[in-house]
Amino acid sequence: MNLIETLGLALGAGFSSGLNLYATVATLGLLQRFGVLRLPPGLQALSHPWVLGIAIALYLLEFFADKIPYFDTAWDAIHTFIRPPAAALLAFAAAGGAAPEWRWGAALIASGIALTAHGTKASARAAVNASPEPFSNWALSLGEDVLAVWLTWMATVHPVATSIIVAALLTLCAFLLYHLFRFARRAFRRLLAS
Repeated sequence: MNLIETLGLALGAGFSSGLNLYATVATLGLLQRFGVLRLPPGLQALSHPWVLGIAIALYLLEFFADKIPYFDTAWDAIHTFIRPPAAALLAFAAAGGAAPEWRWGAALIASGIALTAHGTKASARAAVNASPEPFSNWALSLGEDVLAVWLTWMATVHPVATSIIVAALLTLCAFLLYHLFRFARRAFRRLLAS
């Protein structure tokens, strides 16, 4: 893989790992397993049947955990300590042929992107949990899963476009986090006033 392909994979897999790590790993592994693409040597283990089985089982667990209001918030809190480090490992492995400083740089960038995506996801989900109906929670969860799989695939086929998409998604994350913070601050003030 050249530098552009590695960067696109690190950015795309980083963002999608922040949304759904297990879908990202399963997608990469399945794409390699069925010959759709050839992953860098450091990531080829993702296509091993054991790794795929574990990733798919954990994805199914997360699929259902994400549909239960408030439980999804606890799930996201736990995954704050799982998704960003795993994104860093994926990027570090993807940049296997590069110099060590580039590998560490890719890992740090992917981890930061995953943390941003994860923080936005967790914050949005916590806000949606305040609505009494479950359908918005389910729709948001399904949308996150689709985006994670699609972005992972995009990162492997169109790395430049993926880099642009991730930049746009990060801008959207900053916008959402700003407004979610303002919403939370107003709600907290109203709670204290009553």
